Amino acid sequence: MKEKLIDLLFKYKNAFATDKEPLGAIIGHEVDIILNVEKPYPPLLRRPAYPASPRAREALEVHIKELMDLGVLRKVGHNEQVEVTTPVIITWHNGKSRMVGDFRALNTYTIPDRYPIPRIHEKLTQLSQAKFITAMDALKSFHQNVLTDNAKKLLRIIVHCGIFEYLRMAFGIKNAPSHYQGMMNTIFPEELSEEWLIFYIDDIIVFSETWENHLTRLERVLQKIWQVNMKISFKKCHFAYSELKELGNVVSGLSLGIDKNKVAAVLLKPMPQTKNKMQSFLGFAGYYRQHIKDFAKIAKSLHRLCDQQTVYETTEERVKAYEELKNSLTNAPFLLMPDRKPPFKLYIDACGEGLGAALHQTQIINDKAVEGPICFISRQIKPTEARYGATQMKCLCLMWALEKLHYYLDGTVFDVITDCNAIKSLLNMRTPNRHMLRWQIAI
Repeated sequence: MKEKLIDLLFKYKNAFATDKEPLGAIIGHEVDIILNVEKPYPPLLRRPAYPASPRAREALEVHIKELMDLGVLRKVGHNEQVEVTTPVIITWHNGKSRMVGDFRALNTYTIPDRYPIPRIHEKLTQLSQAKFITAMDALKSFHQNVLTDNAKKLLRIIVHCGIFEYLRMAFGIKNAPSHYQGMMNTIFPEELSEEWLIFYIDDIIVFSETWENHLTRLERVLQKIWQVNMKISFKKCHFAYSELKELGNVVSGLSLGIDKNKVAAVLLKPMPQTKNKMQSFLGFAGYYRQHIKDFAKIAKSLHRLCDQQTVYETTEERVKAYEELKNSLTNAPFLLMPDRKPPFKLYIDACGEGLGAALHQTQIINDKAVEGPICFISRQIKPTEARYGATQMKCLCLMWALEKLHYYLDGTVFDVITDCNAIKSLLNMRTPNRHMLRWQIAI
């Protein structure tokens, strides 16, 4: 088995590269930037360089040289007309520097590309029953996209040592993720329609139930990658694993879990002392909310703390909620990968603090019948819903859960489990109010 994989990778060795090797220049997918303003451009698009400390200047020069050596940047000549300039900043993390273009002004005037980015957790459920999983990453992904002449003139950065023009797509511009997602979907239409290939921007996942199929599918992907002159980062590849860490998750054909390495650093930190830091924590925790029962209820007081009208104050209730959310991240269960054959169980619950639902399924694992969660969903009650009675609230929860979990439940058999017996009479109610009537029709 291993020998066949090595032979395949050697056959398509030109599809891979290291950080020091030349970048690919993807064929047939030039990137353009279209603004919603005409010349002369507003002053906001012609900005001076930001002040930089000696340490930042030194780091800037290193980054610019690296990008010029890779063919991503070129220096703009003194006699060239310059209409748009974007300043850059240097950020530091764990002692390492990073050059970041401040493209906020350019993004404001850029006409958006509405190409959809997939919902990653829904996509990962396609791995159900997979025995072999390969994950690959495009090398400096956006920098492999060639720009049109128009886009090059708009992507010019200004620093203390001059003006430089991007020759490849820059990180941080408005439509970069949408363009890249659309490009990948255009290159691999047949593979995506067969549902054994997943793209999340520059992350590539190939999966299959048999070794022979896996080699065949991997070759199809590598062949197209080579044909369009894309380069894959070899050091970030994981070939033919039964379980691997991808996009902050631990995935296999049977389950989906939280990558504990991703949450470890966050869990060691004390409660944030500013609204921005609290919003950052809630955004991080929210990425894993499908693993956490009653997430909305737990995080309710923390979300209120981030309201503009609220004074940031750490109370006993908020500290307790923060610790409970961290504990939920630490002890979050593995979620079963959905199987379309066995029936689902939809547990619903509602109270004055929020709506909650859990989708479960019984599957045969290691010759034993095991019931486990597929996902958890929750949300807070809206002010107009707070007046609902108990039965009406449970009906609301059912309707909301059916809508949110439509991806899993559409075309399947499932049972609804609740502690409210009155909800059973929903379909037979002779004189329903307008809410109940609408819900009857929907169900």
